[in-house]
Amino acid sequence: MKNIKKAPSAYGVTSTQLLIALAVIIIIAAVIVAPRILKQSSKALHAQASDDIEAIGVALDRYAKDNGDYPSTEQGLIALWEKPELPPHPPNWLGPYINVPITHDPWGNEYVYIRPGMHNRYGYDLISFGSDKREGGRGDAEDVTNFVRAED
Repeated sequence: MKNIKKAPSAYGVTSTQLLIALAVIIIIAAVIVAPRILKQSSKALHAQASDDIEAIGVALDRYAKDNGDYPSTEQGLIALWEKPELPPHPPNWLGPYINVPITHDPWGNEYVYIRPGMHNRYGYDLISFGSDKREGGRGDAEDVTNFVRAED
């Protein structure tokens, strides 16, 4: 019997085929996974804004307890870590009322503080306009507030 050499098998995978398959898998994963990750990121930003508003609210309540009222709109949130120089002067400022000043929402915009509030006439309104930086919005652009808005 003669030794017959077999031709190399054509069943192997080339590096080009491997790269194409890998690219297809990455594209499919990106299309399926990316929206879910972005949605979770948006939820995290809204949760952070909600936590910030709650922490600021606690500090504002402590300020009001010590001084008989909340800071005016003109005094702003800075009154929580610096004694206001604008009237009405707080009679018993014992601040700072918040350890780390919180001035900007997770989207980089300043929190809006209004005293007396348009929604909380005897208190204040504290607002983050969300990712669209405008009043209103739904989904990712929804505002985060210390009050409940009436449904449109």
